[in-house]
Amino acid sequence: MGPIELLVIEFPGSRFTGGIMPELRRLVESRTITVIDGLLVSKDDEGKTSFTEFAELGAANDAAPLLEILDHAEGLVSDEDIAELTESLPPGDSAAILAFEHTWALPLRQAVVASGGVLAANLRIPGAVVEEVLATVPDQP
Repeated sequence: MGPIELLVIEFPGSRFTGGIMPELRRLVESRTITVIDGLLVSKDDEGKTSFTEFAELGAANDAAPLLEILDHAEGLVSDEDIAELTESLPPGDSAAILAFEHTWALPLRQAVVASGGVLAANLRIPGAVVEEVLATVPDQP
């Protein structure tokens, strides 16, 4: 299995338009990622959080297209994870939590193992952090 990542996508006002679906489908169809778990979380106006696994979404749900990209549900996201990941979610908003495998990394992992190598570290730096750091670096002549 390749590296697994959790992604939280917030939808202010709980408005899921489906605009992310074409890119998610492209990533899944190109085998760049495999979505292995996912759930939809909402916070009511009083701040109470509830969630629905993608596999439980009904066809009438606005977020039902997310079910199309789910490869298989693994139950990787615990209740504690949900509470931590959505702690800052404002009342009245919703979020999709995606657990996905970096499928693109499998051939590289296999090559590392076949060559006797060992993956010593796997770090992920958010793009926003990289952009912030690069903004402080003076331009090179």
